[in-house]
Amino acid sequence: MPRIPILAPIATSLKTRIVGEVRGAINGTTAPPRPINPQDLPGYFPEGSVIRCVHGDPTAMLIGGVTALLLQMLHPKVLAGVWDHSNFRADMRGRLHRTARFIAVTSYGARADADAIIARVNQIHRAVKGTLPDGTPYRADDPHLLAWVHVSEATAFLAAWQRYGRAPLTEAEQDVYFAEFAVLAERLGSDPVPRTRAAADALVTAMRPELRVDHRTREVARFVLDQRAPSRAAAPVQALTFQAAVDLLPRWAQAMHGLDAGAAAPLIRTGARTVAGAVRWAFG
Repeated sequence: MPRIPILAPIATSLKTRIVGEVRGAINGTTAPPRPINPQDLPGYFPEGSVIRCVHGDPTAMLIGGVTALLLQMLHPKVLAGVWDHSNFRADMRGRLHRTARFIAVTSYGARADADAIIARVNQIHRAVKGTLPDGTPYRADDPHLLAWVHVSEATAFLAAWQRYGRAPLTEAEQDVYFAEFAVLAERLGSDPVPRTRAAADALVTAMRPELRVDHRTREVARFVLDQRAPSRAAAPVQALTFQAAVDLLPRWAQAMHGLDAGAAAPLIRTGARTVAGAVRWAFG
């Protein structure tokens, strides 16, 4: 007797469960998210663009997003903005959700909606300012600081795609990704803005002397990595995802954080690739 009709309902149920868990992890709810662009209006990037391809993989974006946060907080001024002006202890997951929504709207939304969410972020940045413990002033709308935030995200998202996406990008496609992402970075006030992979790597290298680690860095990192999973079923996958995010960090960043996947790295990568494949299957 044919088995496919019997297995079809099980597959459908499994897909629904996976989609719900992923939505819970990214959006904070298992319900379908608000449509990004229901009328399919023109946005910043056309269908088939590299940035839409990279930003469309839920697992790679979740892993890359956590990696980006761990990178960003190594800059003392970025860390100070989070420490002094946010309730990260109570709302770290909310911060991840808002970042995911921003990336979704700017990558896929209508241009007017993308401009609106960019304007809101710029407004928030203008209000975030203060001084470091040593008295050095900082402000979140500093173009140099925004450049670090941007290059951390871009390199982390791309690294996650290269390791866990459907197929690695060629060198030329990677340059296109940075050139497309630069459009958003400019709108957010970043300067300098890398437009190639080589320029992004050079910017990271140039900014490394500014990076620091102290007790506040470690506390924020702990809140990122130790946050409770949205459900008991999602807990093992979340733990694997966060381990994959640590493993994705450059070696020098792992050393600064005192984190290292070590001998478990091959198992972590195999497990994360399996999860990424299952999620792509579930979302169709």
